[in-house]
Amino acid sequence: MDGKDLIKKAYEAIFQSDFEQAIYWFEEAIKKEPVAADYHYKLSITCARSDKLQKAIIHAETACLLNKEHEEYRYHLHTLQSRNWIEKAENALRDHGTDPSVPITMLKEALKLDPLSAKAYVLLGIAYAAQGHNEQAAECIREALKLDPQNENALKWMEELQRELPET
Repeated sequence: MDGKDLIKKAYEAIFQSDFEQAIYWFEEAIKKEPVAADYHYKLSITCARSDKLQKAIIHAETACLLNKEHEEYRYHLHTLQSRNWIEKAENALRDHGTDPSVPITMLKEALKLDPLSAKAYVLLGIAYAAQGHNEQAAECIREALKLDPQNENALKWMEELQRELPET
């Protein structure tokens, strides 16, 4: 089988919701055609959807290296890198011994990579609130709500912050 046949097998597996099998077939296609940027990109998408973020990032980076001009590959890589920063920031927020500025720095980096991440704005708001910077927290939560008006976490935090902010 050539790479295209193996990609077809991967899509068949996806249609059957067998993502592990799809990953296997994408990897087989890459073995046949290691410089096919599109194969790395497709594998990256499937890995990202299967919560294999680090593997997804590696293949997204490879796709970008193989095809430097492809905007979609670069956008995909940035959203994955943003997700990675968000996960690290979430862990830092849970670890109450962490300096509160650490998750803030991580979330700002996440937002540079993906300025449309409502989750990053909500977490940034939570991090600012933890430092007592309620005005900045509310600003972040408002940004999250612009992006996702039904975001339950953002709505909950906005309600909380409105109780604490002075009337303007």
